[in-house]
Amino acid sequence: MGLLKNKITFITGASSGIGKACAEVFAREKSNLILSARRIDRLKTLAKKLEKQNGIKVKCIQLDVRDYDQVKKAVDSLNKNWKKIDALINNAGLSRGLDKIYDGKKEDWDEMIDTNVKGLAYVTRHILPLMVKRNKGHVINIGSTAGHDVYPSGNVYAATKFAVKALSQSTRYDVLDKGIKVTSVDPGMVETEFSIVRFRGDNEKAKNVYTGIKPLSPKDVAETVLFCATRPQNVNINQVILTPLAQASSTQLIRKEK
Repeated sequence: MGLLKNKITFITGASSGIGKACAEVFAREKSNLILSARRIDRLKTLAKKLEKQNGIKVKCIQLDVRDYDQVKKAVDSLNKNWKKIDALINNAGLSRGLDKIYDGKKEDWDEMIDTNVKGLAYVTRHILPLMVKRNKGHVINIGSTAGHDVYPSGNVYAATKFAVKALSQSTRYDVLDKGIKVTSVDPGMVETEFSIVRFRGDNEKAKNVYTGIKPLSPKDVAETVLFCATRPQNVNINQVILTPLAQASSTQLIRKEK
C-alpha cells in the first residue's frame, strides 16, 4: 500500500457495479476520489461510507457523460487541488436491447453510442489536458470482450466496445511523449446491473444471462483495474482481457446444468 495514497482518482458511472467496486478498492488504498454518475443520492451515500471507513476525501458530481457541456462544466468547476487527477477510470457505459440489427431501435443505438463512445471521449477530452499539463497520469478505460469478438445480436453494442478499444490504443499513441499511461480493462460476463439495464428492468431475463455460470464480480474487475494502476512508473499495462473461468470469448462458454 502507498502508491495511491493521497492521489486523486476520477471514476465515471460510480453509483453501481464496476464503478462502485473501483471506488471501494481505490478508497481502500487511500486514494482520494471524484465520483460521478447520474444518481447523485447513491454517490453521496457511497462517499459518506468510504470517507468514514478509509479516512479519505471524496467529491461527488452529478454527471451525464453524454452531455459535452455538462462534462466541461464539471471539470472546469474543480478547484486547483482537485484538478490534479492522477487516474481517470472511464467506466460509464451500458447496453440496451438484444435485437438483430434489422430489428434494432434507434433510441437504443443512440444511448449506447452517446454513452459508451462519445461519453468516454468527452470525459477524456476534458481531463486528459490536466494530465498533459503535469506530464503524469493514467487513463483506464473499461472495455469488453465484445470489443474483441462479436456475438449474435450484439451488433451496435459490440461496435461501441470496438470503438473503446480503438480509442484506448490511439490515446496511448497521442500521449506517448507525455509520461501518461493508458490501459483498457476488458471483462467478459460480470454480474452487475448491466443485464437489468439491457432488458429495461426485466429481472428474470437478466438473471437467465448468468444461469449455470459463475460470472465475474465487480470486485474481480476492480482488483484488476487496481493492479494496472499500481505498476511501477516504467510499466504500462496496455490491455487486459478477463473472463469467468467458464467463458473463453464472447460466444464460447460452458453452462453447468442444475
